[in-house]
Amino acid sequence: MRTLVLNAGYEPLAVVSFKRALALVMNNKATVVQVDAEHPVFGVADVWDRPSVILLTRYVRLPHGRNVPVSRRGVLRRDAHRCAYCAKPASTIDHVLPRSKGGQDSWENLVACCLRCNNVKGDRMLHELGWHLRFTPRMPHEPTWLVRGASEHLQPEWEDYFAEAA
Repeated sequence: MRTLVLNAGYEPLAVVSFKRALALVMNNKATVVQVDAEHPVFGVADVWDRPSVILLTRYVRLPHGRNVPVSRRGVLRRDAHRCAYCAKPASTIDHVLPRSKGGQDSWENLVACCLRCNNVKGDRMLHELGWHLRFTPRMPHEPTWLVRGASEHLQPEWEDYFAEAA
C-alpha cells in the first residue's frame, strides 16, 4: 500500500510507503487528506486509518526544470511497451543512434524495441535499413513522471491531484 505525498501547495511530490506516511503524520510533519478506510493499520494499542493522501505542513522547494531520469523501465513505459519500428510488443530498448556512433543514453535516443527488430538493426543507422521511427522520442513531461515513486498504476483517488498539477 502506497501513499501520495502532497507539497504544502497541494502539488504531488512523491509516493511513499504507508509506514513512511504514518511516521510523517505522527511527527506532525504532515496531515492526512484522504484515508483508505478499507485497510486500517493495527498497532499494539490503537487502530489508525491508513493514509492514502497526506499533505506536508511545510512547503518543500523543488529545483526548477527537474528532469526525469532515463531508465530502461521508463523508456518501455513511455512507449507503452510497443516497438518503435514495427509496433509489436517490446521487451528491449534500442539506441536510435548506436552508442558506437556517438549515441547517448537519453530520452531522445532510446526507444522500446522488440527483440527481432533489435537484432536486425544491431549497430546500424535507420537510413541504412530504410527504417523510420513511428514517433519522435522525447522526455516525458506529464506530472506523473515528475512525482518520485509514482508508477504506471496510480490509485484512482489520486487522479484529481495529478489533474490539478497538469
